[in-house]
This record gives sequence, structure tokens and C-alpha cells, in this order.
Amino acid sequence: MRLVYFGSPADAVPPLRALHDAGHELALVVTQPDRRRGRGGATEPTPVRAAAEALGLAVRTPARAREVTGEVSASGAELGVVVAFGQLLPESLFTAVPLGFVNLHFSLLPRWRGAAPVERAILAGDTETGVCVMQIERGLDTGPVYARVVTPIDTTETAGELRDRLVGLGTELLVDTVSQLRALVPEPQTGEPTHADKLTTEEFELDLARPPDELVRVVRAGNPRPGAWTSVDGHRLKVWRARVDDGAFVPVEVQPEGRARMAFDAFVRGRRDGARLGS
Repeated sequence: MRLVYFGSPADAVPPLRALHDAGHELALVVTQPDRRRGRGGATEPTPVRAAAEALGLAVRTPARAREVTGEVSASGAELGVVVAFGQLLPESLFTAVPLGFVNLHFSLLPRWRGAAPVERAILAGDTETGVCVMQIERGLDTGPVYARVVTPIDTTETAGELRDRLVGLGTELLVDTVSQLRALVPEPQTGEPTHADKLTTEEFELDLARPPDELVRVVRAGNPRPGAWTSVDGHRLKVWRARVDDGAFVPVEVQPEGRARMAFDAFVRGRRDGARLGS
């Protein structure tokens, strides 16, 4: 099938490559503009742009998705595919290709519609999640679902580890769904919707008055971004891994400001009077 592909971060690279390797013709790849990195002023392409150009594919980097509506319409593509593009698509794009657009979403819709479904599932203590291939419509992640896969959430799994698994599951599901799309009828979402709001640094501050299991979930959900944190002598200490031991919250891996990650035990040994969290 001839496709247009919208995606930006590293999570969107495996689906792009898999669709290419499966023999689908990628007429156009659309991704976010290059970003300025560091203080030197140099720019860096998105992972999707780098991967697409390595495959010899045509790439566009519009500031707004609507800027490529005409080019998408003229591309001859039958279907649009979206994986973590980073912008809401205008309605004009939905009709720019005959079969519309599908989106690979990292939750079991309608639970966790929105920007941060993986982290929100962990924060809420969900025991399972999954991936959906859904038809894009006007509402945010409200479209009918073509296919889904369910997977348990391990109680020690970080957001990064879970996302990596979901990308693998989702890539396979997406390729299978696109290949069969003409024969599939998407089903409306059922159940009570929940919304996965964008993450903020403030919500990952560790309030040590909270139950230990909740604190561990905050640590897991914040790894790798934005990182759970607390204060030690007025300086921020990030906590990357933690566990519950004898009913208490126990950091396992931490990172003081300006230093590399280290075992919490090593951090404590490096301080004369031990570490007092939250001070």
C-alpha cells in the first residue's frame, strides 16, 4: 500500500522501518522541524527524519502539519499513518488520502487518551495496558479501533522499559493492520475514558508522606523522563529506581545534581552524616 507517515521521536522509527521492510511504499515522511541542541546553535534532525533519509525516503519538516496538506493529497498515497508525531492533525488532512489516517496509540483506549499514556498507566497502578491502532477523527484519541494488543505491566517496570515493549508490540500490530486494512471494520471505543495529561516536573517531586508503593510508582513513571526527585540539603536528588522494603520506601539508584547515577548506598557512604531525603 502507498502510505504517508507522520512521526518524530525514536519510538516512531521501528514502525517506519517495519512498514518499509514489509513492502509498503512510503510516498512521504512528515516529521517535526530540526531542533536546536545545546548552546552552540547546531540543529539536530528528529530520529524519524534521520531514519527516513537513510532509507532514501522523501521527508518534510513543516512547522504546522496543515502546510503539507496539498502535498499529501497529491502524493498518491491511500493511507496516512501517525506514530507520535507531536502535533494534532488538521481535519483537512483526514480527507487528503482515500482511507484516512490511522494512529498507533500506546494504551488500551479509551483509557489514557492523550500525551502521556504509558506514564499515567504506571502512576495509576494499572496492572495491564496495551497498544491500539485507531482511526483518527476530530477528537483527541476518540476514533474507532481497528486492532489492539493487551499486555501486563510488571511491578518493577519503568516507563522507558514499558514503552520499549509497547513499541515492539505496536510495530507488529501496525504492520498487520495496515496490510489488512481494507477488510477491517474499526469498532467504536467503549468504557469510561481517562485522560493522560502532559507530565510536569513538579508532579514527580517525591512527597515522603505518601504511601511507599505510590512513591515507587512515581519513580518508575519518571524513568527516563522527567525523573522523580527530592531534595538533600537544598540540592535536587533524582531517584531513578526504588523499592518497598519492610513497608518503607527505599531508593536504589540516585543521581545528585551535576553527577552521574549511582547506587543509593554509595551516595549515603559519600556523606558524613548519611542522606536525609526531603531536606
